Amino acid sequence: MTTTLGLPGTIQACLFDLDGVVTRTAVVHAAAWKETFDAFLYAHGGKDFRPFDEGHDYDEYVDGRPRADGVRTFLASRDIELPEGEPGDPPDARTVNGLGNRKNELLLEKIRTQGVEAYDGTLRYVEAARARGLRTAIVSSSANTRDVLRSIDAEHLFEVRIDGVVAAERGLPGKPRPDTFLAAARDLGVEPSEAAVFEDALAGMDAGRAGNFGYVVGVDRVGQTDALYAHGADVVVKDLADLADHAGRGEGGGRE
Repeated sequence: MTTTLGLPGTIQACLFDLDGVVTRTAVVHAAAWKETFDAFLYAHGGKDFRPFDEGHDYDEYVDGRPRADGVRTFLASRDIELPEGEPGDPPDARTVNGLGNRKNELLLEKIRTQGVEAYDGTLRYVEAARARGLRTAIVSSSANTRDVLRSIDAEHLFEVRIDGVVAAERGLPGKPRPDTFLAAARDLGVEPSEAAVFEDALAGMDAGRAGNFGYVVGVDRVGQTDALYAHGADVVVKDLADLADHAGRGEGGGRE
């Protein structure tokens, strides 16, 4: 049985990713990564370098991962290895942390100049979930989660926040490991089997399935429905408003 929210009746909590699920910042992240990696790759390999692909490279190696993990994973795909450096490395340092800090510098600049836009369908869904007594948490690898939520006046919608800052404080590995989602469920006082994960990233799908959560919802903003199912989604929707619509029409919407 599913509820009017399109979730199994056993679900007591909803764990939401931020970028691409709550806010339209995934495209800004991708652009910041591309600018960062293309400059590095050009310096590394000259004019014949192969640019960072905002589709394949972003989805496969970067999206949903903690910043340093994204740097390592993408560079490994190009057979490039850099020293780790230190978290406080300047953004021009040729280290994993330096590249990550350059990306964050570019991201914050783009957010300041372009602003942050929320997905209204998601905010309505979160409000409906809370009205029905479901617990809510935000789970993101971003260290800027609190500022982004405040910028769209949505911080109050989430009882628990597990983000890049909290993960670092607690020593939690990021997605595709399930630890951050498991921490959110634990902080809300529910079992993983009683929680639903809402993600747009393939790494987030992997984390949801690895944590044995009760339901994993893939949010397809960029045309990767098949990949989201392949990485463990129980259902994939274009917008969370569609999830409630599926329930209202009695549609399953899951894997065949």
